[in-house]
Amino acid sequence: MSTASLSATSRAETGKGAARAMRRAGKVPAVIYGHARDAQSLAIDTRELERLLDRIAVETTVIELSIDGTAKRALIREVQKHPFKKQLVHVDFQEIVAGEKMTVSIPVKFVGQPEGVRTGGGILDVQKDHLLISVDPANIPNAIEVDLSKLGIGQSLHVSDITVPAGITLLTDASETIAIVQAPKVSDEAPAPAEGGAEPEVLRAKKPAE
Repeated sequence: MSTASLSATSRAETGKGAARAMRRAGKVPAVIYGHARDAQSLAIDTRELERLLDRIAVETTVIELSIDGTAKRALIREVQKHPFKKQLVHVDFQEIVAGEKMTVSIPVKFVGQPEGVRTGGGILDVQKDHLLISVDPANIPNAIEVDLSKLGIGQSLHVSDITVPAGITLLTDASETIAIVQAPKVSDEAPAPAEGGAEPEVLRAKKPAE
C-alpha cells in the first residue's frame, strides 16, 4: 500500500458559479464522502494537487487528507479534467473506515515471457490490465502479479487462474480473459520460385495501386 499527504479546506459555497470562482483563485473543488457520513465540500490548492497526481498511482494510493487540520484517510475515486484545457475540474474522495473493506481497481503486473512468444514467435494479446477487488484499505496492493511464462501458442489466462493474497477477493468475472498468446501472423507474400522449378501459382493478382 502506498500513501501520500494532501491538505484541504472545507467550503460552504457550492454550485457552478462558486466552482468557477475557486478555479480562478487557484483552487480545485472537491468532495469527500463515505459510509455513515454526509458528503463534505472541499477546496484544494491546484498546484499541490497537480504535483501529487504526477507522482502517485491514483487507484492504489491512500491519501492522508488534512481537512482544516483534522486528519482523514481516503482514496481518490474520480478526477475530472476539462476536455480541452486539461484543467483540473473536480476531485472525489472516499473516506476510509477502519475494518471496512473497499472495492478497488488494481493494475495487473505481468511477469515472465510466454513460452509461445519465446520459442514459437507468438504474439501476446493483453485483454485486461486491471482487476476489481474487495480489500481492507490497509492491505491494498500496488499491483496484482500474474505469471505468463507457461503460456503456449493458442493458450489463454483467465481471471479464474489467478491466485491472490489472503484477505483479497476478486470481483472481476472469473471467466474473463486476462491474456492470450496468438499464433504468429503468416506473411501473404508469394514464395520465391525454387531454382530450376516452375513459377509458383499466383493466388491473388495485385492491383496496380498496391
